[in-house]
Parts: sequence; structure tokens; C-alpha cells
Amino acid sequence: MALCAAALPLLFACMGPRPQPPAGAALTPPPAWRVDPGPSAPLERDWWRRYGDPVLAQLVERALASNADLGIAAARVAEARAQQRLARAQLLPTLDATATGGRSRSLNALGRESISNSFEPQFQAAYEVDLFGRLADQSTAARAGTQASEAAHDAAVLSVAAATARAYLTLRALDAQLAVVRQTLAAREDALRLARRRADAGYTSQLEFAQARAEYESTAQAVPQAELAVARQENALLLLIGESPSGEIARGAALSVLRPPPIPDGLPADLLRRRPDIAQAEFQLAASDANLSAARKAFLPRLHLSGSAGLLYASGVASPVRIWSLGGSILAPLFEGGRIEAGAQVATAQRDQAAFAYRRTALTAFREVNDNLAALRQLEAQVLHLGQQRDALAAALRHATNRYRAGYSPYLEQLDAQRGLLSAELSLIQAQADWLNASVALYQAMGGGWSRTD
Repeated sequence: MALCAAALPLLFACMGPRPQPPAGAALTPPPAWRVDPGPSAPLERDWWRRYGDPVLAQLVERALASNADLGIAAARVAEARAQQRLARAQLLPTLDATATGGRSRSLNALGRESISNSFEPQFQAAYEVDLFGRLADQSTAARAGTQASEAAHDAAVLSVAAATARAYLTLRALDAQLAVVRQTLAAREDALRLARRRADAGYTSQLEFAQARAEYESTAQAVPQAELAVARQENALLLLIGESPSGEIARGAALSVLRPPPIPDGLPADLLRRRPDIAQAEFQLAASDANLSAARKAFLPRLHLSGSAGLLYASGVASPVRIWSLGGSILAPLFEGGRIEAGAQVATAQRDQAAFAYRRTALTAFREVNDNLAALRQLEAQVLHLGQQRDALAAALRHATNRYRAGYSPYLEQLDAQRGLLSAELSLIQAQADWLNASVALYQAMGGGWSRTD
């Protein structure tokens, strides 16, 4: 005991000063977003309902109920909670029941045989006194690990909801593109029949008929290509909602009538408490900091107490004898070959990694919000101009078709107008899908209505 007391100042000296977090990991949220969000509305947990498509809402809720990734995340939360209970149990004493017995044969001083029996039932208790808080630090780290797992589960929920919404909107875009290609194919088929009649009647050359046929075949091959894209997107959506590929995906509102919901409100500083992935990184940082504290306290002595009480039944003893013992031990590490110091250095490096990971997660979140705010504004303008271009090209195609049928212009004039309209319609559909998907990404970047509760 005296030796441990004398060595205590030396052991504290071995700990050294507590390592501070790296200065480069400090984080200061920006005062505002780079793009003015304009009018905004509160962000709700069921944000996907704001799109006004019941099928979209149903698919997201099916995914949240059956997605395999969410099942994995929930199992990880259960594992972390069990680890927390395990760490908390280290703070409590242990109590065991034991029973030992034996039978022995020996010779006494006169050379006579002696047989004795013994039986000892006992209760044994052991307890490590948490003198310097090492076990409490380990329990704190386990609790923070549980909170990190719970935040990771919430982040997975948000990710699955956003992925399902994007997959459905992409599917509706592919549906719209397939419909446009089929409409164009029908128009090319009419043009091919007209070109054949005109060529057979001698009004035009076979070159014009060959051009019409080539354009028809070019559009015809695009139909199975678009159908394949739709089938693959349906399979991807079925995987997200946790169903077999043999299932069917219902369709709701047309892509052209869907509009992004109002922009969620909130400042960059609010984002630190509204994104589950940021909360996860913060809890992981707290866990690594507690582990560092526990690793440094491994330099200090440990006090163990033990005791037992029971009865002794033995041959030749008329009644059982009460037996008991009390004891204690102090373990003070004097030479461990550098293992304790290396463990503390490992814990310090892990804490620093967690600090930089938290900073990176937060900066990534700020960037995602800024990116999607800018995307919403620019894509809205793009959709507007593409719609006007589509209307102008549709009018040009009507004039070109009338002129061609009346014999005032060659087929190439109508063909150019058809090509331009097809390209504009496909571009408009893609821009509408990008616009809607950017709003989904913004809702995800803003935390999807999640809020941290300590």
C-alpha cells in the first residue's frame, strides 16, 4: 500500500497533460446560405407527402417498413444498446455461488486408514472500485456509441425515404420519355406511309422514302431501349421497398403536374441539430473522447475488493462451520513495455480522426444545402425555357408537316422539325425530373424534419 502511494505521483506524471483536439478540426457555421432560399416553410418528418402524389407517399412508407438496410441499422442499434449495458455492468459488483466438495483417504500416525469428506457451499463477491473514473468513462463511451447508432439508424431512414422518392420520380420521367418516343414513332410511321405513297406515285425520289424509313427505324429501336430503362428502374424501386422483382409498381400523378414543395426553412447553425449524420459524427466524437480519458487512466492504480462467506461440512465435525474471507488488492502499473502509453496514443489519434470526421460531415452538409438551393433555382428557369422551346418547336413541326403534305417543302424540313421537337421534349422531361429530384435532395440535406433531442 505504501509503495502504491509513493508511486502515485509518478503514475500521474506518466499520464501527462490531456491532449487537446486538433485546431484544424474546429468548426464555425456560416451565418447564411450562399443562395437566398426565398419563401420557406417548416420542414416536417413526412415531407414526401408534400408532393401531392399518394402513390409516392405509399411507396416511401412501404420502403420505411420493409427496406433491408433499415433492418440492418436497427440490429446495429440493438447491438450498441447491449454493449452499453455490458459497459455499465462493469461498474457493479459480481456475486457468484460456488460449491466444492471432496473425499480423501490418508494414513494416520499409527498407520491406520482415515477417510474424510468435505463440502463447502459459498457466496463469492468481487468489486473493482472505480477510483479515478476509468470504468465510468468506458460506460460514457458506450452510451455515446449507442446514441451514434441511433442517429445512424435515423440517417438510414432519411436516406431510404429520399432514395425511394428519387427512384419513383425517375421512373415517372422514364415513363414520360417512353410515351414521347412512342408518340414520335407513330408520327414517323405516318410519315413513312406518306413517303412511300409519294415515291410510288413518282412525286418524290426513293431517297426521300429511304430517309423516312431510316428515321422510322431509328425511333423504333429507341422504344425497347426506353422500355428496358423503365423495367430496370422498376426493379430498383422494388428493391428499395423490400419486395421481389415480380411485384408491380403503381403509377400516380404525371411528372408534368408535379411541383417541388416549399423550400424548408432554417439557417446553417440549425443544420447541426437537424441532420442525423452530423449528430452521429458528434456522438462518435464524444465516444472517442471518453475512450481517450479511459485509456489515460489506465496509468493509475486499480483497487479490487473480494469476499466470500459460506459453510464447511467435514467428517468428524458435528455441525457445519461458518467460513468467510475478505480481501483487497491494488494494482499499480510500473512497467508494461510501453503498452499503456501506446494505447493512449491510439485513443488520441482516434479522437482526432473523429474530430476531423465531424468537421467534414458538417461542411459536406453545408455544401449539399447550397448546391441544391442553387439547383432548384437554376432548374426552375431551365424548365421554363425548355417548355417555351418545346411549344415553339411543336408549332414549327405543324407548319413543316402542312407544307410537306401540300408539296411545298421537302421531307428534310419536316424531319428536322421532328428531331428538334423530340430532343426538346426529352430534355424538358429530364429537366423536370432533375428539378423534382433536387427538391428531394434539399429536403434530405436539410435533415428531412429530423431534430436532435438530448
